[in-house]
Amino acid sequence: MAADLWQRGCEKLAAELPEQQFNTWIRPLPAADVIHDDGGSAVVTLRVPNRFKLDWIRNQYAGRIETVLSELAGKPVRLDITLAPRENAATSTAPRSAAAPQHVAQALAGGPGPAINGSAAVKPPTASPPASRGRLNPQLTFDTLVPGRANQMARTAALHVAGAPGQMYNPLFIYGGVGLGKTHLIHAVGNALLADKPDARILYLHAEQFITDVVRNYQRKTFDELKAKYHNLDLLLIDDVQFFAGKERTQEEFFNAFEALLAKKAHIIMTSDTYPKGLVDIDERLTSRFDAGLTVAIEPPELEMRVAILMRKAEQEGSPMPEDVAFFVAKNVRANVRELEGALRKILAYSRFSQKEINIGLAREALKDLLSIQNRQIGVENIQKTVADFYKIKVADMYSKKRPASIARPRQIAMYLAKEMTQKSLPEIGELFGGRDHTTVLHAVRKIAGERQKNSELNQQLHVLEQTLKG
Repeated sequence: MAADLWQRGCEKLAAELPEQQFNTWIRPLPAADVIHDDGGSAVVTLRVPNRFKLDWIRNQYAGRIETVLSELAGKPVRLDITLAPRENAATSTAPRSAAAPQHVAQALAGGPGPAINGSAAVKPPTASPPASRGRLNPQLTFDTLVPGRANQMARTAALHVAGAPGQMYNPLFIYGGVGLGKTHLIHAVGNALLADKPDARILYLHAEQFITDVVRNYQRKTFDELKAKYHNLDLLLIDDVQFFAGKERTQEEFFNAFEALLAKKAHIIMTSDTYPKGLVDIDERLTSRFDAGLTVAIEPPELEMRVAILMRKAEQEGSPMPEDVAFFVAKNVRANVRELEGALRKILAYSRFSQKEINIGLAREALKDLLSIQNRQIGVENIQKTVADFYKIKVADMYSKKRPASIARPRQIAMYLAKEMTQKSLPEIGELFGGRDHTTVLHAVRKIAGERQKNSELNQQLHVLEQTLKG
């Protein structure tokens, strides 16, 4: 009876859980040890290969497993989940690679360990390898990512991918504004997979690096090298795919790599500043594939999440921040995690230079320039009026459907300034410009931002407008 309790439990779980979940998390587990004691209960010991899976199974499935086993055994059953010994570490043919997963696992567990390049854990392949063996940042793990409503869906999807690459949610497309944690999240997947499979072939890169590789190989006519680098991976992590816009050869090569990786059940995770169908100047056959797996957004962090981020990062800097100060800062810095980190750095520096303890008064003084701008509360309506006056058009033209250049151009500039100078989302800005779709706003923002870099006259006009709006 004891010998087959776990087997019968698995059969029952297979019938109750969604097939994909069971195949991903329960089926691969080794047979559990069952010990019946004299007190009328039992202990089932389950050994899992790494802490990442231990935490996930404990949090997501332990309660259900105990209930199923107790029902089958006819008495209480307690589930004990432990880490299995890493027997294969000693037999690895690459000692340096074998050591790295242990350190990465320590980082995932929040424990100490030397700061190493996570990519060092990737086993050197026999074919042409990715030049830097992964380019992962070992500090960017699931443990160092502050969870909240803003990233809940994306984080959950990423955890599933880390536990079962090549299966669910392939490709995974994560989108959102700058500084919200997209890059952190995809590095976390790579580091978790390395902890589980030290020989996994993983590569992280920014889209601009892929563009550079395509140009280089196009000039040298060495496309076999490009294929060897990108077509044989187990996991490709690529940031900011919107940079592929307008680059036809790059899109062609990425499409080929995309198809090759999916065919071999490798996993692809991408980030972007907008969702797939909102991407501009990217071939539809690519965007349709981007949208074929799972698309999830990361939103700006809510107040409680911003407070948690500030307090954790301050703790990591060795200068704990009182909760009331964290709330004060979080209420005034709302855009993204990057701005929160910038505000924290100012406060810590001000505290060290003045040799004063961190309190609300010190935070207010350290952030006075930021708070001064915030207090002016620049609104979209004020931007529309200022831009309309500057270009001598009617404010009503901002909401109208008229499209002559004399009106469309100022309208795009107003949309750009609304995105740059307010906390409004793209859909909210579109609504305030006569109910326009957010993709229209995104196009305007990108167009004006791009031209500003090249057109000194436009840059000067925008500078004047910005200074006028800031008072």
